[in-house]
Amino acid sequence: MTTSISGPPRTRGLPRPDRRLLRRRADRLLHEIGRGDSELSLSIVRELEIADLNERFRHKEGPTDVLAFSLLEGEGADFRGALLGDVVIGIETAVRQARRGRRTLDDEVARLLIHGTLHLVGYDHVEDDEARVMRAEERRLWRILET
Repeated sequence: MTTSISGPPRTRGLPRPDRRLLRRRADRLLHEIGRGDSELSLSIVRELEIADLNERFRHKEGPTDVLAFSLLEGEGADFRGALLGDVVIGIETAVRQARRGRRTLDDEVARLLIHGTLHLVGYDHVEDDEARVMRAEERRLWRILET
């Protein structure tokens, strides 16, 4: 299993997650969802970049906390090799959510990583029953990763 982490860019006053802890959590997450042989790309970006991606790919205005781009479906899926997909986390939104939820930034980023990775492998939360299943899986995985 391989996890590639890029960002966030260095900015005064903006906290940065612990990359070593994040990599360990990402590798454990992949193992726990049965994708231990997969490769995952994780990008931590500024608000302007995630807002641009959100508008271009989801046609929704403004920033969001996490986006997931799965390589398990669509054009080229047969040629993806071990690549699972890309998870993109908006760092400013993660910082705000961490403060609001009284969590550390590392824990908030891990929660967003779990959420995005589950989207990569087909989980969704559009319908109520799907949302319940996804939330239960998120809680299960969080209990594993927080130890």
